[in-house]
Amino acid sequence: MKIFVVGATGRVASELVKDLVAKGHQVTAAARHPENVLLKDSPQVTAVKLDLHASKEELAALIGQQDAIYFTAGSRGKDLLQTDAFGAVKTMQAAELNGIKRYIMLSSLHALEPEFWYEDGLAQIMDYNIAKFFADHYLVHNTDLDYTILQPTALTEEPGTGKITVGANKVSKNPIPDVALTLAEILEHDNTRKKVIMMSSGDTPIEQALASV
Repeated sequence: MKIFVVGATGRVASELVKDLVAKGHQVTAAARHPENVLLKDSPQVTAVKLDLHASKEELAALIGQQDAIYFTAGSRGKDLLQTDAFGAVKTMQAAELNGIKRYIMLSSLHALEPEFWYEDGLAQIMDYNIAKFFADHYLVHNTDLDYTILQPTALTEEPGTGKITVGANKVSKNPIPDVALTLAEILEHDNTRKKVIMMSSGDTPIEQALASV
């Protein structure tokens, strides 16, 4: 499949690109600094410069014809409105302009449930969750995309285990490689379409966990 990854130099996205390549996909890795894209010299990877301040029409021209889009970009608190919120929305609009149906969003735990944002572990990232709320809400309620929204708990730099828990609603931990592999596997599970999936580390193999949602 032809896959477009938005924010391809991030911690999760760098692992995601490797996983997608390993699965045989052709990946367009879009980033503000495409020279930092891992595997940019692979014949399966095309690195392109991305500016989420661009118009939806400009983004649509950059994205072109793809089978799926991943949104993994994040400003790490520096540009929440233009990148994490409206930047995401414009990539959704660009997908619809181009007739792309499959859209997979990397989000944040309880991003669509503000009543949880005051809990320990989430209160510190409230501004981020506000931005993700508006992006996720637009995706669910204002598009006809076949979306999946993945909402992991806190990310860690630990090695992946290949095992997760879905539906987790407590603030816990997630090794970055497990989040990336879960994103890659979502593409192969049609039952995840139109779903919001919370995840954390667990004891269930990723494929089996996704099959159960």
